[in-house]
Amino acid sequence: MPAGPARSPIWPPDTPRFDLVVEAATDDTHAMSLPPGFLDELRTRVTLSSVIGRKVTWDQRKSNAAKGDLWAPCPFHQEKTASFHVDDRKGYYYCFGCHAKGDAISFLKEVENMSFMEAVEDLAREAGMPMPARDPREAQKADRRGELAAVMEEAARHFRLALKTGAGAAARDYLAGRKLTGAALDRFEIGFAPDGWQGLWDHLRQKGIAEDLILGAGLARPSTKGKQPYDVFRNRIMFPIRDARGRCIAFGGRAMDPNDSAKYLNSPETELFDKGRSLYNHGPAREAAAKGQPLIVAEGYMDVIALAMAGFEAAVAPLGTAITEDQLRLIWRLHPEPLVMLDGDTAGIRAATRLIDLALPMLEAGQGLRFVILPEGMDPDDMIRARGREAMAKAIEAAQPMVNLLWRRETDGKVFDSPERKAALDKSLRAVIKGIADPSIRSHYGEEINRLRRELFGPAKPTFVPRAPGRQQGRRFGAAVPVSPLPATRGSLLAAAPGPEVEEYLHEAMILAIALTHPGTIERFESQIETVDMRDPGHDRLRHALLAAFHAAPVADAAAFRGKIVAAAGEEVEKLMSLAHVRIAPPVRNAEDADFAVMCLAEEFARLEARRGAEAEIEEAMEDLTGLADEGLTWRLSRAAEARHRAERSKLDEISEQGEDRAALSAELQRLIDGAAWIKKKP
Repeated sequence: MPAGPARSPIWPPDTPRFDLVVEAATDDTHAMSLPPGFLDELRTRVTLSSVIGRKVTWDQRKSNAAKGDLWAPCPFHQEKTASFHVDDRKGYYYCFGCHAKGDAISFLKEVENMSFMEAVEDLAREAGMPMPARDPREAQKADRRGELAAVMEEAARHFRLALKTGAGAAARDYLAGRKLTGAALDRFEIGFAPDGWQGLWDHLRQKGIAEDLILGAGLARPSTKGKQPYDVFRNRIMFPIRDARGRCIAFGGRAMDPNDSAKYLNSPETELFDKGRSLYNHGPAREAAAKGQPLIVAEGYMDVIALAMAGFEAAVAPLGTAITEDQLRLIWRLHPEPLVMLDGDTAGIRAATRLIDLALPMLEAGQGLRFVILPEGMDPDDMIRARGREAMAKAIEAAQPMVNLLWRRETDGKVFDSPERKAALDKSLRAVIKGIADPSIRSHYGEEINRLRRELFGPAKPTFVPRAPGRQQGRRFGAAVPVSPLPATRGSLLAAAPGPEVEEYLHEAMILAIALTHPGTIERFESQIETVDMRDPGHDRLRHALLAAFHAAPVADAAAFRGKIVAAAGEEVEKLMSLAHVRIAPPVRNAEDADFAVMCLAEEFARLEARRGAEAEIEEAMEDLTGLADEGLTWRLSRAAEARHRAERSKLDEISEQGEDRAALSAELQRLIDGAAWIKKKP
């Protein structure tokens, strides 16, 4: 366990203490309480690489320490390549993989889980700068929390000693029966609260600790009968709950009496302890996850202890309740894809479904959940004791993505033997998927759900309906037979494409080609270049090379800049610039007209965004079409398609009017189609 604070009953009044309980004040408010220029001076004195260097290993091949240009594997997500860039001159870091960015203060907040002021204090000590006088009210609150933390440490020591006395014999026998070794008891500081009304109260009062501190720490409750306050924890095995930095902020107590109404009891919420924003074993799990271990979210204290003692040290647990939104954010800060470990019984599956509903709106690219479903009737402790560590390792390897649990929830125990029941499933799934905020993730969930749906129902069979008066014979609903395209459709350059992939590929290529030819545009469009979804892997690699070169040094010479890109991604550059539609594009051929390049780049981004937005809307609309199609809606969709084709033809006419080789563009389109140069969607 991380070392806690000095074990004294009361913190010295002149020692500033700041805990990690989430406060209402924002970072801006804290910054305003500091003298003008203090933070600027602090950032000037502290080298960012020296702060971050505590947590990363620099890539010596890519780094240039003399120029303050350093690269390393990102400490915020699991990776093997060095995509995390630190610029000492600017005092700024950025990860090209997960897009984490910030300065020394934000780094300490994220990695060390410090508050704003704790990060400032840490940097000030490193820089040898005295901290300015604190706001008296904030200082009083901080000192109060420090005193409460000291009381909690004294209580933890009292419980540890009580476990070793005669009163703790039954508790020791129980723990031995659960196969907890002396090393486990010491590592997790497990103790015992004897069966008595004022045992802890009397001990703390004898240490000279004030009554209001004992009550404020949640260790005792006032009597309603005019007597002395009584202990909250009695005849219970005690588990200290520590914050991310190792300070005892609460306790969990497991009842020894089987008839006790509460098997597990946690400390009440206090100035130190917010149950919905705390995790058991937070600090050690964070350290283990940072070393590459999978983060496991278990249900209780004993599960975490069993996992940690079996070598799965990155294990945490919520504190007696379902995971909250704040706890889920904390978990994602420890690992982008934690493994939620649940019992295989009905209660475990029910807990999983509640967590799914909480997590879906919060999902981001690269940030999700996987689920480890244990055999029914077994928790992690049971499984490790009965089947051993290897069985647990195999269960972890078989973790399922969240979409599988979602599908299981919606389909288990149900029969879909009628159109009405199938339609009810479709409606339920659409409602769930619409709750996903990220459009890309929402789209991928839709694709996977459609795949699972096809597996469940089998391939759709064509269904014929009687010919209605005035309608073309052979009209069908469901799976459609191929029909000859209309003359107007055959005339479109897009008719040969199986979907929007060709157009998106071309837009992506033009964005990169313009940025490569006119590197001065990168600064203006940096955010869009960074966040646009490059669906072609080669384009994505080239985009990262562009941004890395841009962040490495200011763009002074276009030719020299392009040389750096060629050195980093020469094959992708050659492939891009050999495309006919890129070679003939005016902004690429005219490398001197920067204003025209800006205009063209903005247009390419707008067209790509509009196309993908329209795709998402159409897909959502098509998902809503259950049952028979409406002829009016079909007519409207056809008119929309015609309008889109007219717009594309007018764009090609514009290119033709500028003297470009339209035949070459058509030939290039055909080459892309034949060669499958884009990433096709799954059928």
